[in-house]
Amino acid sequence: MEKIHTEKAPAAVGPYSQAMVVNGLVYTSGQIPLDPATGELVGTTIEEQAEQVMKNLVAILEAAGTKSEKVVKTLCFLTDMNDFAAFNEVYAKYFTEKPARSCVGISSLPKGAICEVEVIAEL
Repeated sequence: MEKIHTEKAPAAVGPYSQAMVVNGLVYTSGQIPLDPATGELVGTTIEEQAEQVMKNLVAILEAAGTKSEKVVKTLCFLTDMNDFAAFNEVYAKYFTEKPARSCVGISSLPKGAICEVEVIAEL
């Protein structure tokens, strides 16, 4: 088991790792749209926030030695399911291989974020 950490993604805001590698798979923690340099929330729209989330995930995947094309499963959280279509437009730019996915609506996220995504990827 290996912990993954990169300065190119936000530091964990709790007692967890950015990602773990186990048996050839990378499991990321959920990423919200935080700026890695400041730890502050980025954007107010679903498009802006989703874009930052994806950038954070790509940075973590790269630090682990893989890329978004190797993602096999995603779990997406939205605070407003009316944002589903707009979220999908950003999501589709990053996950071109169309991994398995769950997308659920929830009442709130840390720091007032409106979306969060975690992934499982092959090395």
